[in-house]
Amino acid sequence: MPRDGQTGFCKVRGNVAGQLHTFNYGKSVAATEEVIETEAVYHFSPGYRILSLGNIGCMMACDFCQNWQTSQIRHLASASVKSYSPQDVLAICDEYGIGMISWTYNDPVVWHEFVRDTSRLAQQRGIRTLYKSAFYIEDAPARELIDCIDIFSISLKSMNEEFYRKVTKGELAPVLERIKLVHRSRRHLEISQLLIPERNDAIDDIEKTVRWVLDNLGDEVPLHFVGFHPAYKYVDVERTSVECLLQARDFALSAGIKYCYLGNVYQPEVSDTNCTRCGHTLVSRYGLTSSVAGIDPNGDCSECAHPTPIRFPFGAATPSPVQRNADQPFRHCLPFQWTPDVNSVHLTVDGDSDPYSNESVDVEVRHVGTTRVENFRVGGGLQRVIVSKAGDGDRKILVTWDGIPQLRILPVLDRAHFPVGSSIDKPFLTSHP
Repeated sequence: MPRDGQTGFCKVRGNVAGQLHTFNYGKSVAATEEVIETEAVYHFSPGYRILSLGNIGCMMACDFCQNWQTSQIRHLASASVKSYSPQDVLAICDEYGIGMISWTYNDPVVWHEFVRDTSRLAQQRGIRTLYKSAFYIEDAPARELIDCIDIFSISLKSMNEEFYRKVTKGELAPVLERIKLVHRSRRHLEISQLLIPERNDAIDDIEKTVRWVLDNLGDEVPLHFVGFHPAYKYVDVERTSVECLLQARDFALSAGIKYCYLGNVYQPEVSDTNCTRCGHTLVSRYGLTSSVAGIDPNGDCSECAHPTPIRFPFGAATPSPVQRNADQPFRHCLPFQWTPDVNSVHLTVDGDSDPYSNESVDVEVRHVGTTRVENFRVGGGLQRVIVSKAGDGDRKILVTWDGIPQLRILPVLDRAHFPVGSSIDKPFLTSHP
């Protein structure tokens, strides 16, 4: 127990008059509609719409943190923090027809009580739950999570104990033990590793990760190698090269991993799921966009009838088209050009300066250079939605809407990134009537 008035390492719990208190129950960044691929989950309902929520603080202190503006309390802006009850979260799912809650961004370990309480309620309502975490957690709370979490996407930062101790301020052994615990539970599990230049991207480091996964989890648990963008205190390096990621993937596949994918790489074919018997493409992917291309109604390969690794391949929910008069033009239009560093954005109506933030609006997104058109409803309880580049021909998006005179576009620097709109994230764009 810390002394009276003292807080713990995460800065979200402390001693108040001799009792241990949690200060972050229900405190989250803005609720965001994303897709399941955002969380490095490829073998469960490709394209599924999820409700992503992230807390504040973290049980680690990585100097390369991709979400340091919310994970490191001393850098947190109060405007980024919203308050939700478990019932609020379920109400958003009901209102927007979202069937899965994802606990993500900073790390859900630090608001365990809220995650547990909300997930138990979600389970009773038939809403699935996803847990994206570095999983530096004790055994007892990990077992509580196994009882109420459907999908675990765990970030294994390195197989080097010194890396964990010096860079993350955590320990490797407990992470490995909890991963094995989840695997034994038969809950859906996928592993990802951020490849950080000059830190853990050498072939020896990659080999240690691949060997551990094969020896402890087998050859069918998906392994994701994810590209890094310079952030927080580790900025004097370049982004992870595509060549490095491809080399890691090639090594993993040649070593015996059946399913290895690349994150934050917007190229065709590098993250497809192929049939291990005949090589037929089961699911094609480009960045965060996926298409179930070769699975029959029984869930088998449509070419050779071999069972596929994809659970609920046809479970993805598609937003309903915006119902409006085709002859009536949209009142507002905001373009955004994709760049080599920005292939996804958050569309948002949040912010203290927006007097319409409690209203919802129908939004149409046209991907220029393709035939792709997406329709969303954003506002009210759901304050953000992710939009991603859909293919090599996708040059830019045109965001059009009626009603709310202000909609913002925040560049997303990687799929796990929650932009807060500061100059570090690049300035947001604002449309005016």
